[in-house]
This record gives sequence, C-alpha cells and structure tokens, in this order.
Amino acid sequence: MEVQVLSRAPFNIMKLNINPYKGSRDFYPEDKRVLKYLFAKLTTVVQSYGYEEYDAPMLEEYDLYAAKSGTEIVSQQTYNFTDRAGRKLAIRPEMTPSVSRMVARKRQELSYPLRLYSIPNLWRYERQQKGRFREHWQLNVDLFGLSGLQGDNEIISVADDIFQALGASRKMYKIKLNSRKFMEYFFNEFLGLNDEKTKLIMKLIDGVHKMAITDFISQVDEIIDDSDRQRLVVEKLIDLIKTDKIKDLPDKLKNHSSLDTIKEVFRLNDDKINLVFDPTIMRGFDYYTDIVFEVFDEDPDNNRSMMGGGRYDGLVGLFGVEPISTVGFGLGDATLFNFVNNHGLLPDLPTETDIYAISLDVDLESINSILKSIRRNGINIAEGWRGKKMSDQITIALKKKIPYVLIIGPEEIKTGKLTLKELSTKKEYKLDTSELINFFNDK
Repeated sequence: MEVQVLSRAPFNIMKLNINPYKGSRDFYPEDKRVLKYLFAKLTTVVQSYGYEEYDAPMLEEYDLYAAKSGTEIVSQQTYNFTDRAGRKLAIRPEMTPSVSRMVARKRQELSYPLRLYSIPNLWRYERQQKGRFREHWQLNVDLFGLSGLQGDNEIISVADDIFQALGASRKMYKIKLNSRKFMEYFFNEFLGLNDEKTKLIMKLIDGVHKMAITDFISQVDEIIDDSDRQRLVVEKLIDLIKTDKIKDLPDKLKNHSSLDTIKEVFRLNDDKINLVFDPTIMRGFDYYTDIVFEVFDEDPDNNRSMMGGGRYDGLVGLFGVEPISTVGFGLGDATLFNFVNNHGLLPDLPTETDIYAISLDVDLESINSILKSIRRNGINIAEGWRGKKMSDQITIALKKKIPYVLIIGPEEIKTGKLTLKELSTKKEYKLDTSELINFFNDK
C-alpha cells in the first residue's frame, strides 16, 4: 500500500527509539479492544453490586505510601521525585492509599456503606516478567463501613462473580483465604515471637512458594534464636504452612476467635465458590488487619496469583480522622488477560467501525453530506483513500476487518441508491440513505 511520506529534514537528527519504555506497553487498536472488553466486564459486575466509580491524581505525596505501603514497594518500586517547589512526590504504585485519603477528606459527608471502584493506570519499578509490567491498569474495589462477615463475604463474592462473568468455570481458579489477625496470634502467642521476628518471617512466608523449602527454613533459622529453636518454632511453622484445612490445625489454633470470620465465609459459600484456607497468603502491604485473599489460576502453565485483597480497617485513621472498617481488592489487567487468553475465554472482538466508504469520482460536498447523515444516526463509517482503485480499498477494509464497504460513485449519486457490500458473504444491497440507516439499526 502506498503511504504518503513527508520530505526528510535537511539536517541530521538523533534516531529515536521506536520501542515503549521498558515495562510499559503500546496498545494498538486490536489490543485496546481487548482492554476495553475486559474493563466493560469488570465494570458491569461491580456496578451490579452498587459500586460507584471514582478517580484520583496520578501524583501523590511520597509520605502517603511511606506510611503504610509495603517497605519493598516504597523503597524499591516507587517512581518518586522532588518537584520544583521541593515537594517529594510519587507516581501512584497502588490506589488504596489514595482512596483512603479521599474518604478521610470527606469522612463526615459520605454515606456508608460506601462502595467505590476505579480502573487506574499504576506504575511500579519492578522486574518485568509474565503478567507483571512496570505500567499496568488495575481494577480496585473497596467497601467502606461494613465490618466483619458482611463486608468480607461481599468482596469475595464480587471477585468470584468477575471470573464467572468472563465465562470461567470454578475449576479454572481458586480463592485462597487467610487472616493477618490469625497469623499475628500464631506468631506472637502460639510461637512466642516478638514483632520484629514476626514481620521478617511474614515477609518470607509471602514468598515461600518462590523458593525451596530448605532455603525457607535456612532463612527462618537466621531470624530466630536458640530459645525459639527449643520451642520448635521452625517445626510448628512448617506444619502450619503445609495445612490447607482449618480443621487440621491444632485445637488451640483452629478454635481461636481470629478464624471466626473465615469459618463463616466458608460456611456461607460451601459448594458455591472454590475456597481454600492457605496460611501462606500474607499480602505484601503493611496495612492489612484481618482477612486476606488471593485468586489463583489453576492452569499448570500459569499457576499463579491473579489478584488479591483483604481487610484494612486502620488506613483511613492515619489521616487524623476516626478509622472506618474497609475491605477491598485489586485485579491487574495483565494477569487477567493471561487468564482469559490461556483458558480460551476471549471472544473475537470486531472493530468498532461498521462501514468503509469507497468514493469513485464524486465531489467532496456530496460525499460529506452522505457520510455525515449516516454518522448522525449512530453508524460508524470510515472514508477510504480517495483516488485509490476499488480493489485496493476493499483489501484495506478486509485488513482492518471492517464488515461492510459502501460504494459511492456517479451512478449511486444519480439514482440515490448506494451500494453496500458485506465482505464475509459477498452479498450486495442497493439502499438509499434512510434504508441504509434502518438496515444497521435493525441489526
């Protein structure tokens, strides 16, 4: 195909890189259609529960994340800089601190329970790998003002309904549950470890599936002391992380009140949602206070966490207002795409353009009048390259996967009957503008 090229500059210029910044992605129309499809599905589900959309600035004060986000995210993954006025800012790596700030700002004016969602663009400086990019989009769903079982059960139900709406069977994914409150009891009371050791071992548990068990034990051994070893801390810890049923825990653990909410979630969803107790689910953020969960892909080629969340009742209170019960989750676009793509759940997504118009020796005024009339009636029509052969233009329409071409030549102008061709069936129709509009509106 011939392409119009501007004349080159009369001087040498630096050759610019055609690739996007490392860890970010270009979205061509076919890629953007997939993103729009996924976002539409997510939006439909969360709005069915009464969640309302919000947004927040891309830039926030650095201290907003330093206060409660995970240490690794703040120190190693946050894009931050000092602006011209000396303020230290960060490009948002997550949305939870921002929405908590927004709720704190209007704490007394908002009505509760408050259901909010957003699909923002986020940035983290991390190593690029399958399903993880430095730039990504993420659905954030947060429920403010409902404590305990009602809120926890709702947010898990929303997460499950998202995958159901995408056409997944429950054999394709698993929801793993744990409680930070329970884990704190386990470390502090059951094992007798102090807060510093607890925090270090929690971080190890969060990545236990990415290392050999011998490496995990070795690193735990570096944290504890002889008195801890005499209390069989390592052995008790290994027993815990190998447990996948609450009933298999020691009596002192399984009967503790910190597991009451999880037990009720299991009872309510027995045989409905694919739920599993997993004490290795920790979540990397420091602000979680109780129930935490992650959704895992059951495909052996992509057996990884796709999304996660939990309860964070204290974050709003950091802004100097009365704390409020909060539970929520985040779901990234890349992991979601991998899931639907690997499981064959992604439909064929057509172009948004309905018609490709081919004009043949017709004046510009006549063409514009016809096209504007069609567009005003909700039909998307792209005009072809004037002066090109019809066969070349049909080839362009086929390449763009536009289903129809509309031929407008001197004969069509004279008779008032336009020639519409359906490219997949090669059917041809002679229609005036009103009939053409009705043809598409009746489809």
